[in-house]
Amino acid sequence: MAVHPATTPALAPRARLAPPRTSTSLAAASSSSVSRIVRFETSRLPLRSLRSIAAAADADAVEAEEEEVQIAGGGEALYEEEPEEYKVAVPQRQDPMLVLKFIWMEKNIGIALDQLVPGYGSIPLSPYYFWPRKDAWEELRAKLEEKEWISQKQMIILLNQATDIINLWQQGGGSLST
Repeated sequence: MAVHPATTPALAPRARLAPPRTSTSLAAASSSSVSRIVRFETSRLPLRSLRSIAAAADADAVEAEEEEVQIAGGGEALYEEEPEEYKVAVPQRQDPMLVLKFIWMEKNIGIALDQLVPGYGSIPLSPYYFWPRKDAWEELRAKLEEKEWISQKQMIILLNQATDIINLWQQGGGSLST
């Protein structure tokens, strides 16, 4: 049974992040381009993985023979190897965000301020302030003014969001049912 890398997904070529290293050992220099040295670091491998390695080696040998035929077959055919470009997609750095967290309860609502750092999680910047037990909006405003690194624009946006959440809670009578 012949296995071809194009029809077998496990043997399909995978994208590499770095170009392949050329071997400088004597064994690799004296061997032909078809043979390959495979080194296993574990003493026992499952039979399935040994079969897939053997099939991959056979597929590489068939591809190498086809390349040799293309190179030596016609005198006019030129074989040029195009340099491969290796690209790594680096996600853009996202700035930390200030977010309001709230606890929606039947008799009151809690609002807290957190800093959300993408990839790391959230950092609490304030405890939960509860409305109508205390004036949560005033306590949140005082906490925002303590933080000198928070801009006036961010402060206004967060306080407006807190106002909207408190008003929504008051309109709903504390229950989330529609």
